[in-house]
Amino acid sequence: MPVFTVTGEIDPFLHVSLRKGERIFCESGAMVMMEEPLQVKGQMRGGFGRALLRRLANDESFFQQEIEAVGGDGDCLLSPNLPGAIELLDVSPNSPYTLSDSSFLAAESGVEINPRLNTVGGGLFGGTGGFVIMEAVGHGKLAVSGFGSIFSLDVTPGRDIVIDNNHALAWSSNLLYEVGMPRTGGGFFGSIVNSVTSGEGLVIRFRGQGKVVICSRNKTIFQPQQGQ
Repeated sequence: MPVFTVTGEIDPFLHVSLRKGERIFCESGAMVMMEEPLQVKGQMRGGFGRALLRRLANDESFFQQEIEAVGGDGDCLLSPNLPGAIELLDVSPNSPYTLSDSSFLAAESGVEINPRLNTVGGGLFGGTGGFVIMEAVGHGKLAVSGFGSIFSLDVTPGRDIVIDNNHALAWSSNLLYEVGMPRTGGGFFGSIVNSVTSGEGLVIRFRGQGKVVICSRNKTIFQPQQGQ
């Protein structure tokens, strides 16, 4: 099977080694380098319907890249669009992952990125794709990327965690989650006031048993200075 390795300390590459006949798929424009035995082509993976939902729900490209080792063994280097870290996750039938907007980088061919209905709260208020979100199912390696550094958190029963809405990249699909304002103990109006005055907007509250992957930077408020 393809070997995924994250290489580099700052703005790392995803290094993938493929044996002849193996293939991976990745976000459009992710390929930086590949050796001669490999071939890259655009694929409307999953058909028109799924490709359209990926585009509408998760801000991913309509076409994805498929890299296949056609002429023999070979390596390739992939890079996300935004500067930041890369995290490797193991997807299995017992361990699917839900993905936030634009976090998908690459995956083995045994992984499928499928649309799934979001929670009502997440659809109305979240930054996780509206009413349709994407879920990684199947079996194989999945690479997600985030703006800035990446950190993985383990959620256990009785120890809920709260994540700023714009910092969640991916989480175990079996986790229960709700999107809302930070709890302050001051009622609904007090929560609104606290949210505005503290600068902390919507949050996602996770509970259950599973993993949450977060990034250190909020891409929605990042704006390069004029002239740079």
